[in-house]
Amino acid sequence: MSIATNIAAIQERIAAAARRAGPLSADGALMAVAKTHPPERILEAYSAGLRLFGENRVQEFAGKASGVAELASAQWHMIGHLQTNKAARAVELFHAVDSVDSIKLAEKLNAAAQTAGKKLPVLIEINVGGEAAKSGVAPGSHELEQLLLAAPRLEALDFRGLMTVPPFSDDPEQARPFFRRLRELRDAIASRKLPRISMQELSMGMSHDFEVAIEEGSTCVRVGTAIFGERKTT
Repeated sequence: MSIATNIAAIQERIAAAARRAGPLSADGALMAVAKTHPPERILEAYSAGLRLFGENRVQEFAGKASGVAELASAQWHMIGHLQTNKAARAVELFHAVDSVDSIKLAEKLNAAAQTAGKKLPVLIEINVGGEAAKSGVAPGSHELEQLLLAAPRLEALDFRGLMTVPPFSDDPEQARPFFRRLRELRDAIASRKLPRISMQELSMGMSHDFEVAIEEGSTCVRVGTAIFGERKTT
């Protein structure tokens, strides 16, 4: 099936899941995860109406940025683990960073954004499953509290919410408690009314479990394979 057909089908599924969510329903934005896919495939998704794109690696996106430069309305988000030594380049390339997982990274991004004269929207990545192999700060951790309390001095960053990648399971329902945990954490942080901390964004859900994520209040689902298909290897 074409990319446009895939996108239309996913948007229908998002809308149906939002109806099932009832009071938890949010405007579930669809982000196309473009990692490993060439510019021509991204152009197809853009032509089909998508404007929100996620990339996992700074170097990979730097290599294809010129091929998508004509997509004037596209918004590019860094969603993969970001090393501090690549923070400045990430600020140059991306409109937002959705994977802030340490105070050190936040400080590097803030300095680079100040130098560039821009305000950088960011999400804090939460490791809801406590998996050692995954990045993200733990719910209730000292690291999370450090980030939240540092917001007033990190003036070039715009803290907008949380992001997570739950433990993988073939059964999408297994992700539900982790999505619920992130929503509850978001609500708890929002209730504190901390200065310069907004908790309006909840980025969770991927190709295999985005409907469950929408039912649990996701405001943005990150979908790659269901849009572009499996990456073709040569």
